Amino acid sequence: MQAAIEEACAALRAGALVAFPTETVYGLGADARSEPAVRSIFAAKGRPADHPLIVHLASIDALDAWAREVPAAALALFERFAPGPLTVILNKRPEVLDVVTGGQPTVGLRVPDHPVALALLEAFGSGIAAPSANRFGAVSPTTAAHVALELGDAVALILDGGPCRVGVESTIVDLSGETPALLRPGGVEVEAIEAVLGRSLASPRGGVRAPGMLPAHYAPRARVVAVDARRLAEAVAAEDGRVVVLGPVDVAGAPRIALSAEPAEAARGLYAALREVDARGFEVAVVALPPPIGLGLAVADRLRRAASR
Repeated sequence: MQAAIEEACAALRAGALVAFPTETVYGLGADARSEPAVRSIFAAKGRPADHPLIVHLASIDALDAWAREVPAAALALFERFAPGPLTVILNKRPEVLDVVTGGQPTVGLRVPDHPVALALLEAFGSGIAAPSANRFGAVSPTTAAHVALELGDAVALILDGGPCRVGVESTIVDLSGETPALLRPGGVEVEAIEAVLGRSLASPRGGVRAPGMLPAHYAPRARVVAVDARRLAEAVAAEDGRVVVLGPVDVAGAPRIALSAEPAEAARGLYAALREVDARGFEVAVVALPPPIGLGLAVADRLRRAASR
């Protein structure tokens, strides 16, 4: 792997894109200090230019190079959850590129919890801007094969670190203002974040943009129907065409793709299950929303956005 890490660093320094594993999903990385390199992320993904990116760091020691200040609340969260699936939005230093932040005065920062990602970041010696390594709005990749299938020659190198352990993107918390706000539920449970902060997270502030906040996102080609568990059979019966159920239980007359009822396992398998829907040629996927508690909140969020396409 060391030779691959060195090759990836050389590619990044040359302005190329490198896909790499994190504990959440695979990222499409570019040198966050290079405007041409970062712009190539948007071109490869078909991503809107005003949609900000997250900068990945090797450790919390690098926060001061990107954030104008690191408030005590941010430091407390990073000390508790980094490395881990948490992104914190902070006011950026002037030299942070507008192309990274979507023109906003804030930047999203995180330290991923994956040995390959950390080895890459340590060897590269600077921040790597990286959204998920897939076409914009589509299902995020949780294996190297997913990246190759979707982006192919758009990346110089794909580092294979196996299947992602968490399976959904990082939780995003905005600490750029006076009131901490939840912008996206993800791999760190909201309840755990609120316990560290000693207060509840507010709803997003107007005008603040972050990855994964669009109403329609994370969607397969098939149409997704997300319903209350009590309406699952009724929803399946109401659909025509090739219908599949995503979940832990069978519905009479319909094929099923397994998805655990346990929130952490459901998060880990969600994107692979959505990709399987398309691979098997189904036209509609019907799925019961989990209770919005713990990681169930993140799973429900992704399913609702997939169903809004």
